[in-house]
Amino acid sequence: MPASAELREKHCVPCEGGIPALSKAEAEKLLVKVANWKMTPDAKRIRREWKVQHFAAGLEFFEAVGKIADEEDHHPDLHLTGYRNVAIELSTHAVDGLTENDFILAAKIDAVPVKLKA
Repeated sequence: MPASAELREKHCVPCEGGIPALSKAEAEKLLVKVANWKMTPDAKRIRREWKVQHFAAGLEFFEAVGKIADEEDHHPDLHLTGYRNVAIELSTHAVDGLTENDFILAAKIDAVPVKLKA
């Protein structure tokens, strides 16, 4: 089973703080499982960008991502700029950094169909 599929099989666990954020080294080990995502320099967020066909394609994608986020009770920051530039950032706000939840949601987002610009 591919690494990203292993993450997609998991579910986010509620986090109200009280646990440490992943270290940069721990986050880097999980990052290889979601190959299209990049860690921010401060190692507190992961980010992925897409160029979609048109504005409506970005909104459709965000709607599908939103459903997954609600199911997992873990919500990303969504950005749609310049008509078709889509970006998603994930972090666990309660710990001011990354947890396994962010990588689980990233893997699930990677499985969402998106209409890319040709």
